[in-house]
Amino acid sequence: MLIRAAAPADLPELLAWNAAMAWETEQKRLDPAVLERGIRGVFEQQRRGFYLIAEHDGAAVGSLLVTYEWSDWRCGDFWWIQSVYVTPTARRGGVFRALYAEVEQRAAAAGAVGLRLYVETENQRAQTTYADLGMQRCHYFMYEALLPSQA
Repeated sequence: MLIRAAAPADLPELLAWNAAMAWETEQKRLDPAVLERGIRGVFEQQRRGFYLIAEHDGAAVGSLLVTYEWSDWRCGDFWWIQSVYVTPTARRGGVFRALYAEVEQRAAAAGAVGLRLYVETENQRAQTTYADLGMQRCHYFMYEALLPSQA
């Protein structure tokens, strides 16, 4: 398994995989134009984060996005793992574990204070995977409020 930084040439896969993830997890259809601008925005401004791509036998089989959250309490960044997608035929084959190991290594080298992610409350398989990697469920609930222009 090869883990590498994504490049703008990976845009078709990232578009398809983000749309598939939104449908699989929330039965939500994303606006392709907005999604494309959102993905391009990561490549255009490094401060927003980065994508990683997992390849197996030369074929892209998964990806994730890392974004940053400053913690004033810890005087450092948490790295958020988002937009995780593994192609159906590659699932349960260690793709996420390999992506996670790369994020963990990069975060430690960058001096990050920790890793975070969120998961659907019903996705027991993913929760088990995260726990097996040493992650712990935290005691926060997540809330959101979309602004009128995004609703």
